[in-house]
Amino acid sequence: MPFINPDFLLETVAARRLYHDYAEFEPILDYHCHLPPQDLAENRRFANLFEIWLEGDHYKWRAMRANGIAERFCTGDATPREKFQAFARTVPQTLRNPLYHWTHLELARYFGITELLDESTAENIWNRANEQLAGDLTAWGIVRKFDVRAVCTTDDPADGLEHHEAIAKSGLKTKMYPTFRPDKALIVHQPEAWKAWTGKLAMTAGQEISSFATFLAAIAKRHAAFAAIGGRLSDHGLNHCFGAPCAESVARAIFDRTWAGQAATAEEHRQFASYLMFYFGQLDAQAGFTKQIHLGALRAANSRALAEIGPDTGFDSIGDWPQMEMLRDYLDALDREGSLPRMVIYNLNPADNYALATMVGNFQDGKIAGKMQFGSGWWFLDQKEAMEWQMNALSNCGLLSRFVGMLTDSRSFMSYPRHEYFRRTLCNLLGREIENGLVPEDYEMVGSMVKRICFHNAEQFFGLNL
Repeated sequence: MPFINPDFLLETVAARRLYHDYAEFEPILDYHCHLPPQDLAENRRFANLFEIWLEGDHYKWRAMRANGIAERFCTGDATPREKFQAFARTVPQTLRNPLYHWTHLELARYFGITELLDESTAENIWNRANEQLAGDLTAWGIVRKFDVRAVCTTDDPADGLEHHEAIAKSGLKTKMYPTFRPDKALIVHQPEAWKAWTGKLAMTAGQEISSFATFLAAIAKRHAAFAAIGGRLSDHGLNHCFGAPCAESVARAIFDRTWAGQAATAEEHRQFASYLMFYFGQLDAQAGFTKQIHLGALRAANSRALAEIGPDTGFDSIGDWPQMEMLRDYLDALDREGSLPRMVIYNLNPADNYALATMVGNFQDGKIAGKMQFGSGWWFLDQKEAMEWQMNALSNCGLLSRFVGMLTDSRSFMSYPRHEYFRRTLCNLLGREIENGLVPEDYEMVGSMVKRICFHNAEQFFGLNL
């Protein structure tokens, strides 16, 4: 029997029944990803397995570096074929790393390849996969193959939405919606980069920015443009929350100093960010958006690598900032004003799982089921063990039945089996508890919950009629 077999990760009879009868054929709503909108709009064809699988994949680069692979085979000038061969040489060394599971699940689901990837099988796998990439496995072919009903990309408000407009007119069954990600609006501690971004924002919004009021107006105008084309989500990548908002006069003064070229201090950055995050929450509540917040990443830990290679190349880790008091103050300020939108909050430090699971419970409103969501395992935690940690914390402190489930959070069209991996993990967790007598052996009840978590909860929660 091949390693990736029909019962992969399903350890009990009950788990296998839940997965095969209820989860396996549910469609996909990928409500948070980093796919380039242009790739879907242009129905990108991938030239080879490197382009679709290794290009930009910092998970693989980290493993390759740990295996003693030189940087030229990760982000450097080696050929695509050489880089693939170097990854193939690394794969057998990734046993018990989730990459081993993901690698073989992806080969099986995209190409029907069940051989284990190593240095000796690499050439055959490279040739077989490339042959299929020359056929139907374009960007459109992939989303059709995996029954992806909608893709929510992550978009800067200063970027245009022309690729989303093209998809809306294309007739493609899969919908593509933009997600409002205004992180660069906060970087007043980096005045040159912030000023360049505000200039781009002004051009995209089609209005002058010369004051704090016009800055906020331009942001609001772009938020409305996202809503007009179908966007229903925002997103923020924060190492920690910034608490209750400072006074408008304080934020305006910081804006004026940064506009003049003066870098904000750490405290001024916190104050300015606190005001803008509150403002973003108001915009989301008014428009009916769901706000996503990703907390806890310690980025660019290796300064030499940052200088030589750049950001987002695999030198990030889990941070350990105190989170809960600032998060409480932020949510409480929005709630007091009646501007608390639906939220999904993702946590990167597993030590905070129970704290975060209980915090979101403080702000459920008794009107919207699951209004405040403890998001799925993210980044270093989107693997079997940490998915179970997240679901256990959510189950013990909230309602697993209202969970909006999994997402890819990926820049790769090869990541859709992450949904299958999550679904198998979910069914294995519940199946084990059925067989241990902790959950009733009522497959219609438990199975219907599985189906909702796989797709239908998210479809309803985000207001996407798919």
